[in-house]
Amino acid sequence: MLPCAIGRRVAVALGSGSGELHSDDFSEIRELNSSRDDSWADYPRGVVWAFSKAGADLLSWSGAFAGDVPIGSGLSSSAAIEAATALALNAYAELGTSLKELAILCSRAENGYVGVNSGIMDQYASLLCQAGAALLIDCRSLEATNVPLNMSRHGLSILVCDTRVERRLGGTEYNQRREACERAAQSLGVTSLRDAGWSDLDRLHGEELKRARHVITENDRVLSAVQDLEREDFEAFGRLMLASHASLRDDYEVSVPELDVAVEGAMEAGALGARLTGAGFGGCAVALTPEDRAKAVMGTVRDQFQERGFREPLFYSFTAEVGAELVV
Repeated sequence: MLPCAIGRRVAVALGSGSGELHSDDFSEIRELNSSRDDSWADYPRGVVWAFSKAGADLLSWSGAFAGDVPIGSGLSSSAAIEAATALALNAYAELGTSLKELAILCSRAENGYVGVNSGIMDQYASLLCQAGAALLIDCRSLEATNVPLNMSRHGLSILVCDTRVERRLGGTEYNQRREACERAAQSLGVTSLRDAGWSDLDRLHGEELKRARHVITENDRVLSAVQDLEREDFEAFGRLMLASHASLRDDYEVSVPELDVAVEGAMEAGALGARLTGAGFGGCAVALTPEDRAKAVMGTVRDQFQERGFREPLFYSFTAEVGAELVV
C-alpha cells in the first residue's frame, strides 16, 4: 500500500477524570466505559480495549475531541481518532509504546472492537507518515518505508473531491470483499492473494476471479508507483492511479456513480491521474492535479455533478504532511 498523510487533524486533550468523552464536533458527551453504540466514541473505546488486551495499565482519564477531518468521506477520520487517542494515552500513562506498535494496536481496535475487517493502512498512515513522502507498507512484514513525494517541486497537489455520498464501512459490503479474497486464496492454495500471480487467475471464476484480479494487479501497480515516484515521473504515476480506479470500479466493485464522474471529470479537465480513495462505496476521489488546473478540475466536476442531479461536491487541496504529533 502507498498512502500519505494530509493536512487535516483530529486532536484529543487528555487528563485525569472518570471516563467522559467530550466531542466538540458533535456537541455531546459520551461515556468511555459504556457499551458499543455505533458512534464516534467507539473508536477511543476500541483503543482502550486494545490497550487492555495488550496488558497495558491505563490511568483513569477523560478526553476532549475536536477535528476537521471530513466524517464518512473515506479520508480516515476513524483512524485519526484512534491514532490521536493512542498517542495521547501512550504519553499520559508513560507506556513507551512505539509508533508502529500503536498503529497495530489501533488496527486491532477497529477489527476486534468496532468490527470492521479493515487492514493496517489508515493507522500506519496516521502515525508513521512524514512530510513530503508517501509510505510504502508491506502488509505481511508490517515494515514501512518512506518514498519521496515531491509534488510541490513539480507544481502539483492532491485535489480531493468529496462526493458527499456518506459511507460507513460497518454497513457496506466491505467485509464481503475481504471474504471473497480469502475464498479465492483458499481455492488457489495460498496463504493470501499476495502469493498468487497472473497465471493463477485462470483457475478462478466469477466473483472470486474479479476480486483476486484486482488484488494481484493492484499490488503490481503499487510497486510500479514507487519506481515512478523515485524517478519523479508523475505522468506515469497518474496513469497508475487511473488504472487503479478502473480496477476498483470493475473488478472490486466498490465505486459509485459519483466517484466515477469525479474521476472522469478530473481527467477531462487536466488532472494527471485520479482514483477513489478509502474503501469506496462513497466518500472521496483524489486527483493528482497541476496547481494551475485545479480551478478547471473543480469547475468541470461541479458542472458534471449538477448535470446528473448529484449533490454539490466539496473540494480540498493537500500536499503530503506529517502524521500524528504529540503536543505537551
